[in-house]
Amino acid sequence: MATTTDRVNEFESRIGGVTVKGKAHSLSAWFVLALRLMMGYAFLHAGYVKIVAAEPFSAVGYLTHAVPEASPLYGTFQWMGTTTWFAEFLTVAIPWGEFLIGAALIVGLATRFAAFWGAFMMLMFYFSNWSVEHGMINGDFAYMLVFLAVAAFGAGRILGLDAYVEKMDFGGQPLVERIPVLAYLLG
Repeated sequence: MATTTDRVNEFESRIGGVTVKGKAHSLSAWFVLALRLMMGYAFLHAGYVKIVAAEPFSAVGYLTHAVPEASPLYGTFQWMGTTTWFAEFLTVAIPWGEFLIGAALIVGLATRFAAFWGAFMMLMFYFSNWSVEHGMINGDFAYMLVFLAVAAFGAGRILGLDAYVEKMDFGGQPLVERIPVLAYLLG
């Protein structure tokens, strides 16, 4: 396995007057790819199982009976589970959302968009599975951060379709230059 040390991947970000800098190891790309594929498979599988299940998936029972009363969003989840149109929406959106997020991550297409929605779903799962007796960090929170890392590192450009879509010629210039908002969706 060859690694390149002459081209260091440096990154820097400034938020609220605080600047952080870092240098990624050349193997980092493989780990970012692994995170993208792992979360892609996990979500694709979770969605697929719900879609093809013998008993149709329904969000209602979970929202109205499984969310602990201690959750800061308990009332919100109760509303979601008892508001017919919203419960019906979630009954379709959850399995298909998981499936499509997973598929997008696996092929690396619209990766930032998919990772954002994956992070959002994990945030909602975090509050719906509320349990802080062992601390504020649990698996749902950790997976939310993995989705955000996948988005931040532009994981779709690593053996993904986003790298090709961004460079597609559109009116004499790369697609992302022609339509800059795509930089927030691809990558």
